[in-house]
Amino acid sequence: MRSYLTQQLDDDLRSAGDRARGQYVAGSDDGPAVPDGPPGPAAPDTSAGTGGEVCQFGRDDDDRRGDGDGDEPGRVPGQAAGTLSASVREGYVVFAEVIEESGCYAEVPESAYGTLSEVASERLFDDGGPRTDIEEVDLPGLGEYRLLTEQVGSTTLVNGLPTESVDRTVVRVVVSELVLILLGVGVAGALAVVLVRRQMRPLRQVAATAHDVAAVPLSQGEVGATARVPEELTDDRTEVGQVGSALNTLLDHVEDALRARHASEQQVRQFVADASHELRTPLATIKGYAELTRRTTPEDEQAALRQAMGKVEVEAERMSSLVEDLLLLARLDAGRPLERRPVDLTRLVLEDVADARVLAPEHRWVIDLGEEPVVVEGDEQRLHQSLVNLLGNARRHTPPGTTVTVRLTPGVAGHGAELVVHDDGPGIDPALAGRVFERFARGDAARTRASGSVGLGLSLVQAIVAAHRGEVSLDSRPGSTAFTVRLP
Repeated sequence: MRSYLTQQLDDDLRSAGDRARGQYVAGSDDGPAVPDGPPGPAAPDTSAGTGGEVCQFGRDDDDRRGDGDGDEPGRVPGQAAGTLSASVREGYVVFAEVIEESGCYAEVPESAYGTLSEVASERLFDDGGPRTDIEEVDLPGLGEYRLLTEQVGSTTLVNGLPTESVDRTVVRVVVSELVLILLGVGVAGALAVVLVRRQMRPLRQVAATAHDVAAVPLSQGEVGATARVPEELTDDRTEVGQVGSALNTLLDHVEDALRARHASEQQVRQFVADASHELRTPLATIKGYAELTRRTTPEDEQAALRQAMGKVEVEAERMSSLVEDLLLLARLDAGRPLERRPVDLTRLVLEDVADARVLAPEHRWVIDLGEEPVVVEGDEQRLHQSLVNLLGNARRHTPPGTTVTVRLTPGVAGHGAELVVHDDGPGIDPALAGRVFERFARGDAARTRASGSVGLGLSLVQAIVAAHRGEVSLDSRPGSTAFTVRLP
């Protein structure tokens, strides 16, 4: 671009040089008279203004020029604004003017004379012959110029045009190109954003469906129909459609599995509830007849019958306890509300630990209570049952001499309570520790009656605490086992 504009400028400069040479030759056979020796600065022409400036238009309209202007050295009609015309003889600048934008002629600053003289001298002594090329020179006070020198007799004519127009054009072109590039990049970026968003919209809808399904509490009770990816987004011919179709298939399988699980749980709960209700009556009957027989048996048969009936009574008690536990678990699973009233846990701890001392005097029982009683909202009977089960678990599964510590403290910020039952016994087998709260989980695989446990005690503790919106946890290692109950 710059070379092309410079070439055009050089063509204009050659045309200006031709006009200047023709004007100079036409003025005189030997050229215009020029003073011998080094001249001083050219005297200003006062025919058109003052201050060293002559208001000649320098255009094609000869009627606008003053009479005789064409005879003055370097003043050539038809030259463009910014054109520099100078005459150099014997190394001295005898004439130098430049046309301003207004069309007036202005003197070239004297600081540029030396450069003009140098350019004229180089023209004569380059290779012994005249030079016709154009060179770019920085003229002090004027700026960058393209200069053309031509020898006419003993005078060197120097004509020049400023490169400022080329620089301005190049800057404008570069700025325009940058603006166009930026606009193109901006438009392309906007189109890309629109296209990407349009292409990603189906995937966002698939992701929204996945988030909706993730928000469904799949672990709690019966799960209804979950969200599905819209049918129009399940086209197997596209990648997004394949993802949507696969997600719908996965959700179908998950729903089927959840329905089967819920049905199974409902069957188990119903079985437990039905079995409990059905067994309560015959067990109560057995227990009643056993007591009646013991009272009415003749004296000679009393001892044997007492022993037999005693076993029947014990077994009936055990079965009744099992049935009651199963029935309570079924009710808690069904979400039946518990009784809610203030319960003094401090009093419960004192009473239940006192009972445990009577049942297991070979153990060492320690109570750690605060100065103030701890009271929570809950079902006193169920909380009592939970504490009894925890104490009974420590009593049955630790050897004599074990220290069992019951610590009761207020909860965070004085709300709720934290109950810890700790023993320094052998600890719980790690294989069993992960499932101690499961129903019918026992330390011995055989269903013996040696420990008097059927594996429902800790399950009841967890269910009762959960019904109170609390939590129970286990921390066990050899020499230290702690059950921690936190109530709101």
